[in-house]
Amino acid sequence: MHLETFDWVLIFSFFAVFLAIGLVVAKQSGKNTQEFFLSGQNMPWWLLGISMVATTFSADTPNLVTDIVRQNGISGNWVWWAFLLTGMLTVFVYAKLWRRSKVLTDLEFYEMRYSGKEAAFLRGFRAIYLGVFFNVMIMAAVCLAAIKIGGILFDLAPWQSVVYASVITVIYSSIGGLRGVIFTDFLQFIIAMVGSIWAAWYIVTMPEIGGLDQLLSHENVVGKLNFLPEFSDTTTLWTLLLIPIAVQWWSVWYPGAEPGGGGYIAQRMLSAKDEKNAIGATLLFNIAHYAIRPWPWILIALASLVLYPELSDISNEFPNATAGHDLGYSAMLTKLPPGLLGLVVTSLIAAFMSTISTHLNWGSSYISLDFYKRFVKPEASEKELVNIGRLSTVLLMVLAGFLALQFESALDTFNILLQIGAGTGLIFILRWFWWRINAYSEITGMIVSFVVALFFEFVELGLADHEKLVLGVGITTVAWISVTLLTKPTDTQKLVSFYNLITPYGKGWNGFKKLAGEKGALLGTTNDNFTSDLASMLLGVVFVYTGLFGTGYLLYGNLLGVFVLYGIAAVSAYVVFRLWTKRKRG
Repeated sequence: MHLETFDWVLIFSFFAVFLAIGLVVAKQSGKNTQEFFLSGQNMPWWLLGISMVATTFSADTPNLVTDIVRQNGISGNWVWWAFLLTGMLTVFVYAKLWRRSKVLTDLEFYEMRYSGKEAAFLRGFRAIYLGVFFNVMIMAAVCLAAIKIGGILFDLAPWQSVVYASVITVIYSSIGGLRGVIFTDFLQFIIAMVGSIWAAWYIVTMPEIGGLDQLLSHENVVGKLNFLPEFSDTTTLWTLLLIPIAVQWWSVWYPGAEPGGGGYIAQRMLSAKDEKNAIGATLLFNIAHYAIRPWPWILIALASLVLYPELSDISNEFPNATAGHDLGYSAMLTKLPPGLLGLVVTSLIAAFMSTISTHLNWGSSYISLDFYKRFVKPEASEKELVNIGRLSTVLLMVLAGFLALQFESALDTFNILLQIGAGTGLIFILRWFWWRINAYSEITGMIVSFVVALFFEFVELGLADHEKLVLGVGITTVAWISVTLLTKPTDTQKLVSFYNLITPYGKGWNGFKKLAGEKGALLGTTNDNFTSDLASMLLGVVFVYTGLFGTGYLLYGNLLGVFVLYGIAAVSAYVVFRLWTKRKRG
């Protein structure tokens, strides 16, 4: 496989543009930490929403979807589709709360919500745990995709793929800060979507595939087309649908789909102009991420089953590449003609860069603000903190590159990350609405989930991944709830300050209100309506799922299904709009 001159011109032209954006915004971004890590907190909803989508469209995402579809069919995607429930909960409940908090990083929340040395410890430990350890693992998984794509398309050694793909990203991320990341994300998302849609169209119409009708009727594909797993196969039903919908979405911490919002999603919400823009950004993100983007990847994954029905077929044609079903996507890209190949390669590079740049800026914000400034040098100047952020950016990329060389499969990495976060999600949901949760609750959840994940990884119990996940959730949840009830609550004055700033709703604060009243504390009142927010969240879920599957029926040629699902989507969107306008008037 080789690229023509025009392909290389495309690739290097976009490299130059990305680098230029970083250079243009470098002066503004370097003024202070608010500019470098939150782009001045003046970003509009549409730009932030697209940035979120671009970040979650990584070079490894098509590989992950291909791995899932080849092994479990389209219905296997419920393992990540289920996170839409988390996403819509963030849109209608948590986006406004994060924006009200006025923190610079989501880890600053810990010392705003909790009291004592345990709160400081939690903030510092999470800064390293998430900003370095967890963040490096995520970036390594993304680098793994670069390794596989580089191995198939260019016959590059793994280390070459990592180095070539990361150099420009590190440069513009370290000098341009979040502002540079967001601006490049916008361009990268457009390139990535155009590339994936065009590639899907070309591949499906190839003579070997024979068009959409031929593809969907092929014997290797027909068994993979259902949106839901077979209900008669209880094992598959539990694994692919029931556990993700009933347990996974609320119980697992996963980047980009954190229960209660968090990580780089919180960073984008905190960068918004106001609450309205924070909500609009997360809504746009969830619509585009779940309803619009998956189908080109799914079609290419299905087409790979025609040309490479078995894993051995891929391995035989690409003997130097690391084996895995996720190779199916890269293998199909080798069929693209010059010009289109250059665009698609550029789109994959753009997807890689958008994700890596976000994680670099996000992780460096934890190191600079939540660790260095808070615990190492509180008197550090704004310029020094920005420089620490820039240095951290480089070091995080180096660590991720080394770790990527140890990984083998996108799906395996996905499952590892799910297991590490199993059982902690409920803490992040309830800590805004149950006053008894304290710093020890979070410390317990974090430690127990990690220890359980290590135990399952190194001790063979004969359990399937979904059984490990459910067991991990159960053990971790029991542990942190027990510790919560056995330890003292957060200092009352700290809770009064938090409550008056956020004004959360819910009966989970009743015990605190009684205690605060006995001490004569004055508490604010909330204008939020739980019933309206919950209804909006559920209708948002219906809107996105019906839009997703309505598009699927459109591809399948089922016009009745298209009419019904798009109709439901339209009604859901209208009711959400009415609830929103009513809330604004109230």
